[in-house]
Amino acid sequence: MSRDRKAIFWLAGLVIFGGLIHLLSSVLLPFVAGMAVAYFLDPVADRLEERGVSRGLGTSLILLAFFAAAIGVLVLLVPLLQGQIVELAGLIPEMVEWLRSHAEPLLLRLQADLPPEALDKLRDAAGSFAGDVVSWLTGVLGRIWSGGVAFFNLLSLIVITPVVAFYLLRDWDLITERIDTWLPRDAAPAIRSQLREIDRTIAGFVRGQASVCLVLALLYGIGLSLIGLKSGLLVGLGAGLVSFIPYIGAASGLAVGLGIALAQFSDLPPILMVAAVFVTGQTLESYVLTPRLVGDRVGLHPVWIIFALLAGGAVFGFTGILLAVPVAAVIGVLIRFSLTHYLDSPLYKGGGGEQG
Repeated sequence: MSRDRKAIFWLAGLVIFGGLIHLLSSVLLPFVAGMAVAYFLDPVADRLEERGVSRGLGTSLILLAFFAAAIGVLVLLVPLLQGQIVELAGLIPEMVEWLRSHAEPLLLRLQADLPPEALDKLRDAAGSFAGDVVSWLTGVLGRIWSGGVAFFNLLSLIVITPVVAFYLLRDWDLITERIDTWLPRDAAPAIRSQLREIDRTIAGFVRGQASVCLVLALLYGIGLSLIGLKSGLLVGLGAGLVSFIPYIGAASGLAVGLGIALAQFSDLPPILMVAAVFVTGQTLESYVLTPRLVGDRVGLHPVWIIFALLAGGAVFGFTGILLAVPVAAVIGVLIRFSLTHYLDSPLYKGGGGEQG
């Protein structure tokens, strides 16, 4: 088979695979979640296997401990967070009133300074912008609902995910060995090398970033609770868990936290303390947590991650969000591989360049 035909074959395969993912995205969530759990816990299963524990027994013990810990955390947090959600809902009218009272003088000044034609254009632009925002939010929530929060999908997530995780984790090595036998023999060494690089990138980011999110969630939640911020634990945990999106966790937490603080406190020091918690967390993440737990070797730029998450959520819903980082890692590794070959090729060096 010629090189052009090989390229067409692989490109057609990728297009068909992407089309299937798009068509089945509404039912893939528990399988993707189970695969993520199995991938995350595979190193632990390998260590137990090295110590003489059978793969089946080790898989059972690991998943029992993992899901027991997850359920335990939910049992402890849900009642507490439920009360904080109700408290936050009660604060929303106060926040709106504070915003209205501070915005009203500015609006009155604008009415006095601007001509009527400019005010009409400003009102039309504001109304159009608000309509666009509402439509966008409605669309996002609708895609998330259809992708993973509907009752049937939530039930399938609870029931199917542990089963998928068990079988994938138990047979992980067998699956990878079988896939290895399917690789084209001539290209197998290069493909294995790139797959190892992809695995290192995904593992370094996902496992490291999960640790960063957990530390930040605890830092934000405890810090805001000690300050006495209403719904502080809820805001802190949410900001920490969203920190897998670069800068978004701290920015969103700071905005919500300051909004609650301005409505709750009349003195300046508690408001400044709320801001200090998020500034401290962001500084700690940038200079200590991310360099130590994630490192700079994963090759995933923050802007690339944000784009991947938004694109995955827009195209495939919640399933796309789960797949965004692995797909971004694969594309990043393949782009670097292609760029390396390009820089060592006559196409880059010109007619007098040496082939690599």
